[in-house]
Amino acid sequence: MLAARMYGYHHPLELEDIKVPEIGPDDVLVRVGGAGMCRSDVQLIDGYFEGALHSTFPLTPGHEIAGLVMAIGDHVPASAELTIGDQVVVAAGWGDGICRQCRVGDEQLCEHGSWPGFGPPGGYAEFVPVPYRQLIRVQHRLKWEELAPLTDAGVTPYRAIKKLRAAGMLGPDRVMGVFGASGLGSYAVQYAKLLSSGATVVAFARNDEKLAIAKQRGADATINTRGKSLADIQDELYKLTGSRKLDAAIDCVGAEETIQTGIGLLHTSGAFVSVGLVGTKINIPLFPFTASELTYHGSFWANYNDLQEVLALAEKGKIQHTIRRIEFKDINENLELLRAGEIIGRAVIVFDVPWDAASAPPAKH
Repeated sequence: MLAARMYGYHHPLELEDIKVPEIGPDDVLVRVGGAGMCRSDVQLIDGYFEGALHSTFPLTPGHEIAGLVMAIGDHVPASAELTIGDQVVVAAGWGDGICRQCRVGDEQLCEHGSWPGFGPPGGYAEFVPVPYRQLIRVQHRLKWEELAPLTDAGVTPYRAIKKLRAAGMLGPDRVMGVFGASGLGSYAVQYAKLLSSGATVVAFARNDEKLAIAKQRGADATINTRGKSLADIQDELYKLTGSRKLDAAIDCVGAEETIQTGIGLLHTSGAFVSVGLVGTKINIPLFPFTASELTYHGSFWANYNDLQEVLALAEKGKIQHTIRRIEFKDINENLELLRAGEIIGRAVIVFDVPWDAASAPPAKH
């Protein structure tokens, strides 16, 4: 099979032809139809996670995975309801199943867990072994390039906005900000409209083309923040919404500048949630944060149930996408474009996989 593998940090991926992996008794062999390309893949290559992951090379990146079931391990129970040819997505948090976080369903937060593409083989390959418990069957066929990004970019902001809703920050008299208007931000705007009970949604970014897409996705207003002071942004926000402040905000960028701007725009008792990881630290004034009783939420990826909810929305046609289809041979070129911030929406490696099991390996191993 074809696989793009990483042999060390700060080097292009090696595009190789390697043996199709064996699967264990509790695993399923998935033939990859689509693999999303995420900025965190670039960060992996650039060593951003080096201190946390202790990676063993060679490593196959790719954590946004959709494909077909091609072989099923001997110990996979019938209750899993998986059959050859099923279209599936991979829930990316693989926990140990016994820690406190796993017990409540948040396997992506497991201290002893792993994530495909950051240790276990990922989706930058034609086949990938997956524990059966981490697969979600798709009831209605969706395009690979629309399905794969839902497992990270399309579900991460969903979980974060649910936190804002649970905190009572959203409603018809509220103004919510979305910082970033590319991959995660485009989805965040849609979820903000779906989950905020009529709040006014404002997208903030530094690129007019991305902001135009955010407007198409439902943003009530957009603000280009490039070269503007906090006071400038407040003035523009007032002209657009009648308010100089935000009740809630989601940051899909994670740069020090967007965090400072978002916190600076919050009303008293406002809430801010971070999902982006462009930067490496949070630097905000302490006294205004404390005196205004602001709330800061971290939100990491999403759990199995969050992904099921997003898939249900997708199957009902509730989610729109901006996708760049990528051929396997062009992976490194597009990683460079991701690194430079030049990809609008999401890039997805699309393999030529038909929706049938005609070329499936034996059903049991």
